[in-house]
Formats: sequence, structure tokens, C-alpha cells
Amino acid sequence: MAEIKDPENTIIIELKDGPVVIELLTDVAPKHAERMKELARAGKYDNVAFHRVIEGFMAQTGDVQHANMENNYNPGRSGTGGSDLPDLPAEFSKLPHDRGTLGAARSQNPNSANSQFFINFKDNHFLNGQYTVYGRVVSGMEHVDKIARGEPPANPDRMISVKVAADA
Repeated sequence: MAEIKDPENTIIIELKDGPVVIELLTDVAPKHAERMKELARAGKYDNVAFHRVIEGFMAQTGDVQHANMENNYNPGRSGTGGSDLPDLPAEFSKLPHDRGTLGAARSQNPNSANSQFFINFKDNHFLNGQYTVYGRVVSGMEHVDKIARGEPPANPDRMISVKVAADA
């Protein structure tokens, strides 16, 4: 696992193949980074499925309303929900959507991001300036690469646990 420089602003996602360490970009997207920490600390991301995983593009997860595989899991609605917290305003920046960056998933409304996010499998620069980048994988990308593909996957992988490193 990577050396953790700022435990308060680092997320550890446990996947079936091992941990993924994400550095939150609090200077670039403070509201999105804070939301991820709030939901992680509340245990909301634990057991949430990767409901949309597209080869050569990205892995999307974070629907805490419909995609918790241990609590009222609804594969037909996975990807349509968020949290009980208000939506976030866009925090667009000049940071590119490079391999391993974390982007805020949203509807057509730029200010509709809530709990869902995606991890880019490759550089997806066509997303630049349209989706908030608020984190980057610093170790464990090889585990992200093994997430089951599909929209939705036949047997989806899940985030086993999501913790703020300071609390782990």
C-alpha cells in the first residue's frame, strides 16, 4: 500500500482483490471530498455495488440508496439513487480525467452530483471540464482493473468497506 501523506484526506476502499488508496483533492473540489468522507464515516459506501463498469472507460459505484448488496439491493434501480444529503454544486477544474482519477457521477444537470462516483480506467479527456475530479488512486489500481464489467455486471463487485485512512 502507498505511503499515506494526509490520512484525513485519504480514502481506503477494500475490494475483493485488495485495497485501493485514494488521495482526495480537497484544494480542487472541497465539497466533493468532504461528502465522500462524510458518507465513508457513516458506513454508507460499505457493500455498495459497482453498477456500471465499461471496459476501457470507467467503473461507477456509490449509489448508497439502491446498490447496497447487503441491504435492500435493487439491481434494476442501481445507479438511479444517491444519499439523503443535498446534491453538490459542480467543482470543475483544469485537472484532466486521467487514468485513476475519481470523477463525480451526475445527471445532465452539472449540479446534481451526490454520492456516486467513477474511477477512470484510462485517460478520458473528453470528460474534462464536464465532471468534477476530486480524487486520484495512489495505489491499488491493479485491483480496480479487475472489477467485473457490465451495465450492470451479471455478478457485480462491491466496495467491501470504505474508510477515511485517519479512522482505519
